[in-house]
Amino acid sequence: MENGKIARYYANSDLGGDVAHGSTEFIVVRGRPGVTDSEYAFYVARSDFVREYAIGQMTGTSGRQRVSTDALAELDVPLPPFPEQRAIAHVLGTLDDRIEVNRRMSATLEQIARALFKSWFIDFDPVRAKMAGRDTGLPRDIADLFPGRLVDSELGEIPEGWKVRTLGDLCHKPQYGFTASAQDEPVGPRFLRITDINKESWVSWSRVPYCRASDEEFSKYRLNRGDVLIARMADPGHGVVVEEDLEAVFASYLIRFRPIASGTGRFLQYWLRSDAYWHLVRGRATGTTRRSLNAKVLSRFPIVAPPTAIVCVFAGVVGLWRDRLVANVGEMETLAVLRDTLLPKLISGEIRVPDAERVLESVT
Repeated sequence: MENGKIARYYANSDLGGDVAHGSTEFIVVRGRPGVTDSEYAFYVARSDFVREYAIGQMTGTSGRQRVSTDALAELDVPLPPFPEQRAIAHVLGTLDDRIEVNRRMSATLEQIARALFKSWFIDFDPVRAKMAGRDTGLPRDIADLFPGRLVDSELGEIPEGWKVRTLGDLCHKPQYGFTASAQDEPVGPRFLRITDINKESWVSWSRVPYCRASDEEFSKYRLNRGDVLIARMADPGHGVVVEEDLEAVFASYLIRFRPIASGTGRFLQYWLRSDAYWHLVRGRATGTTRRSLNAKVLSRFPIVAPPTAIVCVFAGVVGLWRDRLVANVGEMETLAVLRDTLLPKLISGEIRVPDAERVLESVT
């Protein structure tokens, strides 16, 4: 394996230069035909040593810093023979492909669960089917749980026998989170923040930092499976349900609502994603430059609450899908760690491709 300046091995043929900006925000790097595989170049660019070098070469004022193409062109990078580059890219690409499959499967499961919630608890499809004399499409024991007519309520028409409740009615007294400094090192429990819950419909716990907490603080703020957490500031309204047993606490910009009844957490998990909920958030968040919610306001949010039997059936069905989704997320995190571990070792030659392929076979 040899080393050389990045400009020697990578080029942007369309622009005629060695390394070029595709726009003011990007530097485009493309492999030279027969010399450098572009997929290998992609993984080299993702490596820590390239990122660290790029950060060290940044110029400009705060908020407008960037790396020049000339500075990047001076970076020394390892270059194995072309066939080995392709083999390295294949190993790492296989892991990325598996991660993407799991991500798509998880997204599909999430879409199905949202669709079921909307059908049962927003559109009241089983009730409307009965009213129209149509088959509900549900097993008889589940269909029998739904009434056959709608009645007026303060929120409009709702199924007969269902109640208009509030989030506060369905949960114990809400609790604000813990004030601490997030740390990358495992100095204590995981420290769940708003930024950890507002990107996906699940929590990637491997990315959640840690914090220091005394035994008393940990006991007070410890998260339990089924806890509902809602952001009160920064990105108010975003929520998540804790689905795993682990040692973690929640940050002060989050509010915990702990459901009183079993199964209610699953119902609330998808209520938090409904248009009805977000209409309430947009209408009641306060502040002009920094919108926020508080526990009192959230506790008063009205909810069309179905009977416990229907909530439990929903929780049982959706719980199976969410278990699969959580398992997928765990596998994605494991594969990402493996990819990030293999990447620098393969590029540097510390691990050879056949050894990496054996590792790959054991996990895929």
